[in-house]
Amino acid sequence: MVYKITKKQNNSDMCMVCGMNNPYSFKAGFYETDKDILVAITKGLEEHQSYPNRMHGGVICALLDEVIGRAIQIKDPSQWGVTMEISVKYRKPVPLNEKLIIAGRITDENRRTFTGKGIVEDLNGNLLATATAIYFKQPVEKIINADHVDFLWEVFPDKKTIETIEIKNDDAF
Repeated sequence: MVYKITKKQNNSDMCMVCGMNNPYSFKAGFYETDKDILVAITKGLEEHQSYPNRMHGGVICALLDEVIGRAIQIKDPSQWGVTMEISVKYRKPVPLNEKLIIAGRITDENRRTFTGKGIVEDLNGNLLATATAIYFKQPVEKIINADHVDFLWEVFPDKKTIETIEIKNDDAF
């Protein structure tokens, strides 16, 4: 299904997934859609490798954790998700140096926690990994140390505007 992009979320400075100043980061941009799905388009570097030309399972988990945990910001930008539990199913090897679509959404929430699902697929529509996770809701200011004034958290413009995204395995979550 094709989704309309409605907003780009912030990036940080040193995050492993979205950090703009971390040389080993995916530097992933996260995009909110018209159907409350959060999407990132990225590719793995050689530094993310396990077996030759395959992404490490822990790194795949980190990508899924980030996209599901950030999905809460679609409804409330002041909240972040702190991971309580995550379960990943690795379906096919995730290649390096190929564009991937990482997508996540909230499936249930209450006042203190939320549950979500996520997927990793390649541009051919191969479903590579899925995850379910539970998060504790936390206001941003409780997670970031107030003394850490040099923390970067802003939207970085794209070289090319992304208006829509196709997720071929949206039925998986």
